[in-house]
Amino acid sequence: MSTQLSLEQRLEEIRLTRRVRWILYGFLSLCFISAFYGSLLLIQFSVVDLYNQLPVFAERITNYTPNWMFILERNLPRESVITLAVGFAGTVIGLPLALLLGVLGSSRVTPFPLNFLFRGVMGVFRAIPSLVWFLMFIPLAGLSAVTATIAVVVSTIGNLGRLFTDELEEVEEGQIEAMKTTGASKGQTVVFGMISQVKTSFIAWTLYIFEVNVRTAVTLGLLGGSGIGEIIQVQQGLRAYGNMMAGIVVVLFLILAVEIISQRFRSYLRDDEETSGLVALLVGLPQRMVESALK
Repeated sequence: MSTQLSLEQRLEEIRLTRRVRWILYGFLSLCFISAFYGSLLLIQFSVVDLYNQLPVFAERITNYTPNWMFILERNLPRESVITLAVGFAGTVIGLPLALLLGVLGSSRVTPFPLNFLFRGVMGVFRAIPSLVWFLMFIPLAGLSAVTATIAVVVSTIGNLGRLFTDELEEVEEGQIEAMKTTGASKGQTVVFGMISQVKTSFIAWTLYIFEVNVRTAVTLGLLGGSGIGEIIQVQQGLRAYGNMMAGIVVVLFLILAVEIISQRFRSYLRDDEETSGLVALLVGLPQRMVESALK
């Protein structure tokens, strides 16, 4: 009798838990829907207004036909190289500082709460967008590629440093203990016991941040940070939309080229991924697109 009573109590607890769970799911869903609807009201989003503007959009879209001659007239490839240089220089300069703060921010290297001091610095660097950093450094170097590079450096330190810290927190303890038993110093333990385990991830994350930094360099150019972004902004201000679209096409090719090359480098670091060369990848791209669409 007691066993049957205990079983009934257990079933009742399960039913109660299930009801509470569904009530919680319903409440969270209601909060999500309310937040989404409130966001649409706040930004005054209206599907009807967008639909009514479609004829105007269709009429004006013809003004956005790229002016291909502008690419050579304004030497846009050179401007895109400047943008690429901003992203590359910012990544290279920020890398050692990101590595330093990333290592010091790990609780396995710096004891609590000192490690949070370094994490806090990286947090501040991440919390402020690159656009704001650019505006803050304008008095230092003016509206120039130098200012854009400094902004990219600060952003790289914050973002890449935090990624390094997270990777170091996941390393295996066995190799670290083995280094300590051999009498290795603190620095040797960090370099050969910790960083050696995640060096592949470090390189992969650095390449990813480089991709992000190139996009950031384009955006900073819109504010006067030189490069292809500045050309696009000037042409937009002149309402030369054909020239503006030509610049956007160059940006598209620049970003795609950086991503493809970065992906090739990352694939060489991982044995489980395809390691075909860049030329082979480009030649086989149409076939890969068809095969992917048929899946």
